[in-house]
Amino acid sequence: MKVGLYFDLRNPPPWRRDWTQLYGEALERCARADALGIDSLWFSEHHGFDDGYLPAPLTFAAAAAARTRHARLGTSILIAPLRPAAQLAEEAAVVDILSGGRLELGLGAGYRSAEFALYGADPEGRGRTTFARVRELRELWAAGATTPPPVQERMPIWIGASGDWTAREAGRAGEGLLRVGPELLGAYRAGLLDGGHDAGDARMCGGVNVFLSEDPERDWPAVRPHLAYQWDSYARHAEGASAVHGEADPDELRARGIESGTMRGFAIDTPLNAARRIRATLEGTPAQTIYLWATLPGLDPALTDRHVELACTKLRAELAGA
Repeated sequence: MKVGLYFDLRNPPPWRRDWTQLYGEALERCARADALGIDSLWFSEHHGFDDGYLPAPLTFAAAAAARTRHARLGTSILIAPLRPAAQLAEEAAVVDILSGGRLELGLGAGYRSAEFALYGADPEGRGRTTFARVRELRELWAAGATTPPPVQERMPIWIGASGDWTAREAGRAGEGLLRVGPELLGAYRAGLLDGGHDAGDARMCGGVNVFLSEDPERDWPAVRPHLAYQWDSYARHAEGASAVHGEADPDELRARGIESGTMRGFAIDTPLNAARRIRATLEGTPAQTIYLWATLPGLDPALTDRHVELACTKLRAELAGA
């Protein structure tokens, strides 16, 4: 099992810093992680957050491509219905060229109506629109309708999923599932068979909510308020009373530990214990890569750097044979 890091480039008002410094440090962190052997770096997307949540993951991936040599570069996720297929095809190809063929294109449907309004896009049927984009991307690249072409003969595409329908459609399309855990595996494999693919081709990749520390009890008080901010920020920017992320006590989140397939639990642990938890949670699944948040919003850079170092070295070594 391979290990990656996940970036959202938040700059929270309570801990606001110079934007140039924040982005520069993130790129340095990407370069350092790459030198330490991290397998992949992933970049997220949201729009209109008051902390400046990264709105342009492919743009940042292009910058990371110039600072790294080995790590795969992924989007988790790029909101597919916000952009025409031709734009996605061209921008993804440019990042693939800059990186020497290291792009992993993670696509999802999005869920916030404010983001669709900002782009003048229609949220109705956004799930089906996402799969239309996947088909269009494959067709554009195969026909050479957009130039230049990507380096990779078949660009890896991953589909973000939270339910059976999306997992099944990802399988039918023959694409990877951007979620780890057993919950959606049955639907995904059924979709692979429906689409004429081999169920053995199932592949999963996704986030696990783990922060690494050599002394979790020592570091928890420093980490706790930043986890609370992250959770509450998602809640503030969600829509309606049925928001996926509601206000919660960080100690309760920690007590839940790693919840398979979701970001609703949290573990602060040593690399050895984290590896044991991850293996137990994902046993029997075709999880190829897991990725951890590179940092929590506004967290002390020294704690972040040590967490990243432990992910690149000790956790990666522990999971190498998983």
